Amino acid sequence: MTFQNTLEFAKLLDSQDQLYKYQDEFIFPRIKGEKVIYFTGNSLGLQPKRSKAYVDEVMNDWANLAVEGHFYSEKPWWDYHERFANPLSKIVGALPSEVTVMNTLTVNLHLLMVSFYRPTKTRYKIICEEKAFPSDQYMFQSQVHFHGYKPEEAIVEIKRREGEHNIRLEDVLAKIEEVGEELALVLIGGVNYYTGQVFDMKTITAAGHKAGAYVGWDLAHAAGNVKLELHDWKVDFAAWCSYKYMNSGPGNASGCFVHEIHHNNPELPRFAGWWGHNKERRFKMEQTFDPIHGADGWQISNLPILSLAPYLASIELFDEIGMDALISKRDKITSYLEFVLKEIDKEVYSTFEIITPANPSERASQLSVLLHGEGRGLFDYLMKHGVITDWREPNVIRLAPVPLYTSFKDIYRFGQILKAGILR
Repeated sequence: MTFQNTLEFAKLLDSQDQLYKYQDEFIFPRIKGEKVIYFTGNSLGLQPKRSKAYVDEVMNDWANLAVEGHFYSEKPWWDYHERFANPLSKIVGALPSEVTVMNTLTVNLHLLMVSFYRPTKTRYKIICEEKAFPSDQYMFQSQVHFHGYKPEEAIVEIKRREGEHNIRLEDVLAKIEEVGEELALVLIGGVNYYTGQVFDMKTITAAGHKAGAYVGWDLAHAAGNVKLELHDWKVDFAAWCSYKYMNSGPGNASGCFVHEIHHNNPELPRFAGWWGHNKERRFKMEQTFDPIHGADGWQISNLPILSLAPYLASIELFDEIGMDALISKRDKITSYLEFVLKEIDKEVYSTFEIITPANPSERASQLSVLLHGEGRGLFDYLMKHGVITDWREPNVIRLAPVPLYTSFKDIYRFGQILKAGILR
């Protein structure tokens, strides 16, 4: 399709958009009385309007049933999390038994590393990407310290080549082969939070396994955003937060994946708690842990139902739409944003640079823009004029046109505000 940077063309694209109506499912902040252009769903998704009803239902059950809500509410609390299995499995490409919800993202990665980071004297190294999200870096450092290793010896970062913004697949594969028999774990962010680069998870997982290592993925920026086939790719484990593209609310519960090949392995250690115990015998308060078959067997404590309620509301919205429809619009609207950025760049003779890969297969709902010659002032201008976006030091703006609630008209309007901000 040949794009045009005009309001009329943007409206035409909106008229052809099957997901256009879903904007009305969300609550938008307003600046100067006008609905904002929201480009930070990669940090915190907008609130779905249906979320309140789900939370109110739990509050009413708590008020009217108290402890009996565990068993007699319309959605009993004791198995509330089981409602996530089918819709989440479709989002991440898994079997329903391979997914669960619990805790928060970094907590879950730590717990999963109990099972999947099992260093020995000869096989103890972890491969991750350079400039991983800080929480992952801290997690790696504390894990290797806990096992008695030095981070500078045990953590191997795959680096970008000089003058390049993204990591090459061949460099990832070469590093896995180089570390070889010393490699215990490959754990990378499926989508790099800073550049928006999407990694070839299938190929990297196969390479890690060939080297004899476990392979896991931090899917914070991938779940609900990219096409995942965790089961078919034979990923060992993964975890993701729910409050970015899945709109569950600030700091909300995390999702987990554990491949079925590990479900019946009694040699695989885990930290246990009563909510991961045999469901049918849980309330018999038995002394010996008998894990639930499947990812639920990695749960520890009973679930925070008030947190899960808005997550369930959003997950059911995803189930209604389907990932294929979301990804189809995602690709189109991200390409339109790229086009508008380049058109504005030509108009104002600016020097900003898109550092997210140009190849559609290596990006998703994010374009990271490096502002050569521009500083924080442009970001402040955008925010003041109704564009909610994200600033990363030293001079990168991250733009995430989420297909659930971003319109093509939003993209056009953003371009005009951006141009005015550069010319200010």
